[in-house]
Amino acid sequence: MITSYSFGRMVIAGRTYTSDLIIFPDGRIRDNWYRKSGHLLIPEDLAALTAARPELIIAGTGANGRMALADGLAPGLSDQGIEIRAMETARAVTLYNDLIAKGDGRPVGACFHLTC
Repeated sequence: MITSYSFGRMVIAGRTYTSDLIIFPDGRIRDNWYRKSGHLLIPEDLAALTAARPELIIAGTGANGRMALADGLAPGLSDQGIEIRAMETARAVTLYNDLIAKGDGRPVGACFHLTC
C-alpha cells in the first residue's frame, strides 16, 4: 500500500521515494524510473513491468497529468492480456490502494510519475 503521495514524494511501507517508480505485482519497487521519451510512455518503458505479467497496470501520469500514453500503447498491452488505466498520480494512488486492499488475486502493477 502507498501511505502517501504529494508532488515529487511518495511513501510506501515507511520508505520515502523522490523519483518516478514502478511497483511490480509481487510488491517489488524500482525507483529512479526514467522513460526514454520523458513525458511520453512507450512500450519499452514498461518492458520490465510487462515481463512480470500483470493483468492491470495503473499509470500515474503526474500531478498535472503531463505524462501521456504513446499511440498504440494501450492496444498493444491489451494484445498481451494487460489492461492499462492512466490518470493523474493522486487518483492513480487511490485506485492502486483500493485494488490492493480488495485483494481479488488479480496481479496489479503500477508506474508513477511523481512530479508534473
